[in-house]
Amino acid sequence: MDFMSDALTDGRKFRTFNLIDDFNREVLAVEADTSLPARRVVRILERVIWEKGKPEFIRVDNGPEFISHTLEEFCTEKGIRLKFIKPGKPMQNGYVERFNRTYREDVLDAYLFDSLKRVRQISQDWMEDYNSYHPHQSLQGLSPVGYRLAVESGKLTARNTPAEFPTCNSGFNNNNSNFKIVNSNSINQQLSNPTLS
Repeated sequence: MDFMSDALTDGRKFRTFNLIDDFNREVLAVEADTSLPARRVVRILERVIWEKGKPEFIRVDNGPEFISHTLEEFCTEKGIRLKFIKPGKPMQNGYVERFNRTYREDVLDAYLFDSLKRVRQISQDWMEDYNSYHPHQSLQGLSPVGYRLAVESGKLTARNTPAEFPTCNSGFNNNNSNFKIVNSNSINQQLSNPTLS
């Protein structure tokens, strides 16, 4: 998870809170507002956990919203480990950094926004399109949702490899070389404990 900043046409600044699942690069939330304190981040996480399930880890940088006691207490209570990247090493959170670039190019830089309502509407529409139709080379050319469904149905499986930061629902590394297409009659991959960025 990460934050981005931009401004409305009247000059008012706003931020977006971006949350993706490292396993399949699915966008779980893009929340836009003028203020996104730690309590708001926790509410968003609660909603996503209710909808998608609890992650094993959440990978974050050392921003004030992420080092707050509010987030730490929430994660401890839920049994979620916070994985902090090293200061000055944004590529340790590379999936969300790559997502941020795409979101900036496709949404924030592509539109002039006169209201937060418009930011939210365009972001939501774009998010649905991105999750359903945006192919990823690292996901065998599938969209995030297409990849998740292929794994859930057993048409695609991942081989377990060690990683400093587990990046899959079961702690697999999302290296393209670690995936293979398998017969749909094979054992379904278990999809518990997603990791969020």
